[in-house]
Amino acid sequence: MTLRLHAFLPRGRANGPGWRSVVWVQGCSLGCPGCFNPQTHGREEAGEAAGVAEVMRRILAAGTEGLTVSGGKPLQQAEAVVALLEEARAVGLSTLLFTGLAWEEVRRLPLAPRILRCVDVLLAGRYVVERRVAHGLLGSANKTVHLLSPRHTLEEIAATPEAEAVILPDGQVVLSGIRPPEAWAPR
Repeated sequence: MTLRLHAFLPRGRANGPGWRSVVWVQGCSLGCPGCFNPQTHGREEAGEAAGVAEVMRRILAAGTEGLTVSGGKPLQQAEAVVALLEEARAVGLSTLLFTGLAWEEVRRLPLAPRILRCVDVLLAGRYVVERRVAHGLLGSANKTVHLLSPRHTLEEIAATPEAEAVILPDGQVVLSGIRPPEAWAPR
């Protein structure tokens, strides 16, 4: 099974509790105004095709305690994303999923039972720029946090850093988190 990836961050702290690997999938048909990941929207022209087993190998090599899947719109690749989350959960990793779908929309998906079994924390809802909060892993106030296992608490979610700069071994700098890059400008 293959995923279309936008990016992979081996280790970070701004995308959920603890040290996490982060997978950003490529492709989103929602087009929320003000989205700060618009480069993840196109499906064919960008991204990397990677098998679920290869992505898991990268995650395990990073030695993190969790996996966060973001995007793009992860559930546009539901089968592959769920397979990745199930594998991560099977080896004891914490799992967190961002989706632009509302909670009710997620629950109506054919894969909903599998999604709800393999995800510890689900962040649901479209980004609404007029309701921007950029705190507690919520980009906007309309988004909802769903603790689907007892593994994490709302306090842990709220304590997650808003943003981080990660320097990769090849010297590439990755800005990550729920705070859009333009907010990094000096004041």
